[in-house]
Amino acid sequence: MFPSYFIGHGAPTIIFDENNYTNSIRNLAKQLPTPKGIIIFSAHFESPIQLISTVSNYSMIYDFYGFPEEMYDIQYPAKGDPELARRIKQEMSLHGIKSELENKRGLDHGAWTVLAMMYPAADIPVVSMSVNPFISAAEYFKIGASLRKFKEEGYLIIASGGIVHNLRLVRFQDDGKVDPWALDFDNWITDRLIEDNLKGLGDYAKAAPSADLAVPRPEHFVNLLLAAGTRNEGAKATLLSTMIQFSNLSLDVWEFE
Repeated sequence: MFPSYFIGHGAPTIIFDENNYTNSIRNLAKQLPTPKGIIIFSAHFESPIQLISTVSNYSMIYDFYGFPEEMYDIQYPAKGDPELARRIKQEMSLHGIKSELENKRGLDHGAWTVLAMMYPAADIPVVSMSVNPFISAAEYFKIGASLRKFKEEGYLIIASGGIVHNLRLVRFQDDGKVDPWALDFDNWITDRLIEDNLKGLGDYAKAAPSADLAVPRPEHFVNLLLAAGTRNEGAKATLLSTMIQFSNLSLDVWEFE
């Protein structure tokens, strides 16, 4: 059985970074058996209903502006798995989750940065999944739970987002200092996951310190809830790697058995 992962993807330039965090992502795939396929949620693929990609050959989406020219030359020629997508839709239906198949959208940087670091050969089939930022925590957990059987079958589930993600407050001229409010929020989330307190985790907006600063809009954070929902009953979450970049942009890899 495969574990599933929440991976903080940070800025698009993470794909060129060499540090302990990016090395942990690159080494992650080396520690796993080769998956049959990858099911990936990206914070940058939003829709009001759950979309499941049936694309056979993904195009690239460069959904960022003002970055170095080489960022726009990156290619990740991922293949899709339409049959797996249809099976996911069927499984979600059995769990009472409405979804639709989608056959045009390429991969955005929330997906291809992580995939390129883990599987640079682009030789694992991928099914891209959308995120609805505005449903309840219980619904995110339910979506994650509906995918557990695919872990048993040898598929890898990744939710790509960010726990502390407020681009208005990041300082790209990084001085190495971490904003206390960002660290407080990230630590609070860590405590809830270590306690296996999903109810508390789902109440983050009301209960966590500086939640309004850390999560001004939920599309990046809710991927953590999706990933937590994929865990098997009684399984614990494990923090594999963590850092805060640009003063308050958190990068975390969480593993869910």
